[in-house]
Amino acid sequence: MTQKTRDLMKKIFVLIILLIAANVFLARTLHFKNFNNDTIDTSKTIHPLKYMENEDVLISTILQRYHYRKFKLNDSLSGVIYNRYLKTMDDNRSYFYASDIAGFDKFKYQLDDDIKSGNLNEPFQMFNVFRNRMNERINFAERILEKGFDFNGNDVLQFDREKASWAKDSIELNDIWYKKTKNDALNLMLAGKKWDDVKSTLKKRYENLRKSLLQYSNEDVFQLFENSFTESLDPHTNYMSPQTSDNFKIDMSRSVEGIGAQLQTEDEYTKIAEVVPGGPAFKSKLLHRDDKIVAVAQGKEGEFVDIVGWRVTDVVQLIRGPKGSVVRLQIIPANQGANVKPKEITLVRDKINLEEQSAKSKTLEIKNNGKNYKVGVITIPAFYSDFEAEQRGDKDYKSTTKDVQKLLNELIKEKVHGVVIDLRNNGGGSLEEAIKLTGLFIKSGPVVQIKSADGSIREEDDPDPSILYSGPLAILENRFSASASEIFAAAIQDYGRGLIIGEESYGKGTVQNLIDLNRLMQNSSDKLGQIKLTIAKFYRINGESTQHLGVMPDIKFPPAIDFSEVGESSEPSSLPWDQIKSANYTPFGNIKKYVPELIKKHDERIKSNDPLWEEYMDEVNDYKEAHDKKTISLNEAIRKKEHDEDEQKRFEKENVRRKNLGLKLLKKGETPPADEDLKNDPLLDETGHILADYIAIIG
Repeated sequence: MTQKTRDLMKKIFVLIILLIAANVFLARTLHFKNFNNDTIDTSKTIHPLKYMENEDVLISTILQRYHYRKFKLNDSLSGVIYNRYLKTMDDNRSYFYASDIAGFDKFKYQLDDDIKSGNLNEPFQMFNVFRNRMNERINFAERILEKGFDFNGNDVLQFDREKASWAKDSIELNDIWYKKTKNDALNLMLAGKKWDDVKSTLKKRYENLRKSLLQYSNEDVFQLFENSFTESLDPHTNYMSPQTSDNFKIDMSRSVEGIGAQLQTEDEYTKIAEVVPGGPAFKSKLLHRDDKIVAVAQGKEGEFVDIVGWRVTDVVQLIRGPKGSVVRLQIIPANQGANVKPKEITLVRDKINLEEQSAKSKTLEIKNNGKNYKVGVITIPAFYSDFEAEQRGDKDYKSTTKDVQKLLNELIKEKVHGVVIDLRNNGGGSLEEAIKLTGLFIKSGPVVQIKSADGSIREEDDPDPSILYSGPLAILENRFSASASEIFAAAIQDYGRGLIIGEESYGKGTVQNLIDLNRLMQNSSDKLGQIKLTIAKFYRINGESTQHLGVMPDIKFPPAIDFSEVGESSEPSSLPWDQIKSANYTPFGNIKKYVPELIKKHDERIKSNDPLWEEYMDEVNDYKEAHDKKTISLNEAIRKKEHDEDEQKRFEKENVRRKNLGLKLLKKGETPPADEDLKNDPLLDETGHILADYIAIIG
């Protein structure tokens, strides 16, 4: 095919997209002309609007043309979309009957044809059944709440039903919801509420759940289904409705005052999806990924509002507020089981800026095998750059590389024996900064390879031929180190420039781009959403992808979480690992030959009854025990006994930790002073020891 022919085909394709976009615009215009003055009765059946047919085709056309994964919209993919859409609506299999699923099965291999033609009737029909079933469950929960519960007996709740069979009839589903509602009530009683308060709280909770259900609009259902399609291609490709697009822009700018956390909904609960570096939640160290928020209160004395069952957009509005104002949250920590009293935390809202996300440094005094070592530690929470200041020509613009360069110079003046770069929980950021940062530790050469959807491959090289720091180096990573973090760590590993220590990283080796549908309809007065789609993949300089597998550490630490539920490999639609031709580069040295000896010394050290390491392993084992527990007793006496035992165990462990840190022990019920630093970091400490071992070996 000649270049002239390719250019002609490209023009024809663009014309097709513009024609589809024009149809979307016309349909939307007619819809709003006819319906703008109407009040929609949200209790009625939800139907797709006319413009959505063309918008659906437009989204499909863009994905088939530009997505990295070359896919066929066929029966096989239709089945994947169908299963994902069911999971989106009823993840815990608590609403649909088996008969509902049997009725839906005729759509399973029809959705591909529906998407091609813009027919959305089947997905909307499925959602309307879901909405009816959910409303039935809320009615049932409210009825049995009026009757009350006997908290004796041997009832047990199976709270994880993701792989359970669909309920065959109302008797079976009523039993599931009887136990679920009974557990909701028991949790509140164990938290100290009287029955009247329990009843009142749960009534409000179920009414909020109904309100949330009835607030679902045509656009909401359209977004749910479109994301079942897009996320069947890969987990980072999404359709965002106009409202979601606005919230996404706010998150990216991070200019709105709040607590600095991104939220998501799971099984009626609001969970922390990400703690934003530099925000109030990040600085407080009180809120972590996967923690559940169950109630929100304004100010130091405001009454708590139960938010279980709320839409995440409503929760966000409740948590956001003016800079300097106080918000209180009741949370269920992710590392604790179902039988736990919510923990109250207080945060002061603030804006998030680059200064608060900045890299920071400190030194560790390590005594290793009778010798003293000074180890510099640089913590990088994100890869950031003030692009606007750079474009203005401001030579003092702020960036990760500039900040780390300054910190490294200070540590070199302090004559540290080695440096640890702490990338834990660093979700990535600027690719350019990851490349420049690598350049501080190597002389020259490629840092990463990028393969585009058309198969073309380009290398990104270190732009600076000099090397700032050539001494002993270690990179500390965990499962939440992703994207740009992985590019940096992989390059350091491939060059043999430093040791990689910790957990396997996240495994996000893909590149996304935003397509604003409004740009395809420049004359539209209406507002459309956006598509975020995957257009390329990252590859290490050795040719291996960082996708799916992430960066494997040279020395592994026991994982603190279940990798089957977190990370790219946990996503069934994630793009696969593969490799391309290696880039041309010269390794700094052969650090791999020292790894077996370092692992041996590490294993010997952690077996020598190090109290801080033992404390960490206890936390890991407690998490696994809580995570593996899929059922819970509904007997009040048993639950209270388990709750008291768990509280006593946590109290004793807290005092063991305080003793190891040389702090005053707490009395039962006493809380530590708010300004007291209880931070201990056995993983960072052990990383310092491993680096000291390495320094000793290389002389």
